[in-house]
Amino acid sequence: MDKIIPSLAMAGALLSAPVMAQDLTISITNLTHGTYFTPLLVAAHAGDNHLFRSGESASISLQAMAEGGDISGLSADMAAVSADTVENPVGGLLAPGASTSFDLSTASGNDHLSITAMLLPSNDGFVGADSISIPTAAGTYRYRLNGYDAGTEANDEIVNGGGAPGAPGIPADPGGASGTSGTGVTSSEANTLVHIHRGVLGDSDETGGTSDLNSSVHRWLNPVAGLTIVVK
Repeated sequence: MDKIIPSLAMAGALLSAPVMAQDLTISITNLTHGTYFTPLLVAAHAGDNHLFRSGESASISLQAMAEGGDISGLSADMAAVSADTVENPVGGLLAPGASTSFDLSTASGNDHLSITAMLLPSNDGFVGADSISIPTAAGTYRYRLNGYDAGTEANDEIVNGGGAPGAPGIPADPGGASGTSGTGVTSSEANTLVHIHRGVLGDSDETGGTSDLNSSVHRWLNPVAGLTIVVK
């Protein structure tokens, strides 16, 4: 599991405590300059369940989310393990710089939190949190979330409407800053497991070049999201 470290001010509150139901307020902020988050899936679940794991092959459900923004498979996977979920709290895309806040009530034993949403425009990039241990003491806890590559598609950076699993290309650029007629940054990837995303490369050629993405708009570095958990 990837280690996501909260602020030092909260370290003392992360002591073990009896497992119990909790009421949480969760806030997620898109920290990027020109990348959108597709509908978010937020799940509280037992510690042995995961939406994804770094260094492992993506599930079919994760591939559908990472390549096309479809969270229905992952949501069904979480329902099968009695997770408490919030789906699409924004009612669509979370724009660059925007935030969303919502409440989540967790059942006893659902003491870990996972989050996913596709990064758009990208081929198979997603923002993710893998099984964060939910603090038990009342307080405010802050985290930074990375962008991941599902490892299921080459990062060609061609915006062509593709989004079905196994179909090359990027579904769309919601911000409308992409170009056309790129030849493709790459046609293959050496790492086919879930891993930290390298970020998009882009170029400055609006009608050619290797990428349809704009290097002055779409490039990003980790972290890509801010997460705040308020334990009541």
